[in-house]
Amino acid sequence: MVEVFKGRLGLETARVPHADRHGMLWLGRGTLVVDSGTLRFVTAGFGEMPAGDYAIPFQQVSCVVLQPGTTVSHDALRLLARHGTGLVATGEEGVRLYASMPFGPDSSKRARRQVEHWADPHLRTWVARRMYAWRLGEIVPDADLTVLRGIEGARVKTLYRVLAQRYGLSWGTRRYDRQNPERNDGVNNAINHASTAVNALGMVAVAVSGAIPQLGFIHEDSGNAFALDVADLFRETVTLPIAFGAVQMLQRGGSHDTLERCVRKLAGRTFREQQVVASMIDRIKELFGDDDGGDHAQRG
Repeated sequence: MVEVFKGRLGLETARVPHADRHGMLWLGRGTLVVDSGTLRFVTAGFGEMPAGDYAIPFQQVSCVVLQPGTTVSHDALRLLARHGTGLVATGEEGVRLYASMPFGPDSSKRARRQVEHWADPHLRTWVARRMYAWRLGEIVPDADLTVLRGIEGARVKTLYRVLAQRYGLSWGTRRYDRQNPERNDGVNNAINHASTAVNALGMVAVAVSGAIPQLGFIHEDSGNAFALDVADLFRETVTLPIAFGAVQMLQRGGSHDTLERCVRKLAGRTFREQQVVASMIDRIKELFGDDDGGDHAQRG
């Protein structure tokens, strides 16, 4: 039976070109194939999507996201490539990024603007200050970046204490022993797991938006430096509430999962309910002041 995707997949509201950033199609537990020139997805069912055989309007979406339990045929890859539709393979709800085949926008405008801002010392500092302004909730135009890092660090320390009190958890200090992670307390481990999930979603957002992951403005050494910059914009509103919420859930007996799995599940639900990846892509657009109105416009 052929049906049209509904709910979070957003196909009823998908537009070409994409004026918003909801043009991502999330698939799971099925097979993506081509049948008589039509892209089809045969699934055993996942989330709110019942089992069935679905026609995929691939020319109306920016990117197809393959979640666990999904396979894709060579013909499907060819068809997606021909029509400029990206494809990424992630963990459930985007908590990990495993591979990507994004083709980005039709225009290289965003990537070129990122390079221009990154290569110019003054513009590079301006972008970093703007990202700190978003995180701090205020503009500190004359502050040195070292000062901004200190201000942000002090805010986060205060936030740790506030969240611990809000969620009824004990809190000492932020620490992480990489050699022996088991020595860390539950909240610190939960923050690490939540950060990994949000960083992965940042990688998805960067890939889909056609930005360059290596060219970060606050982070520098990582091959995904810009994705880490983007993820940090959501530390206070997404990452830390997920971490503290997961520990509270386990302590109250609301989950029998391991801490890591509990964090991943809560992260996935938060990503979906708050449309975090769409917000990340919007931030990337705002950062370079560009909105060409034709991101991922289909060439078919």
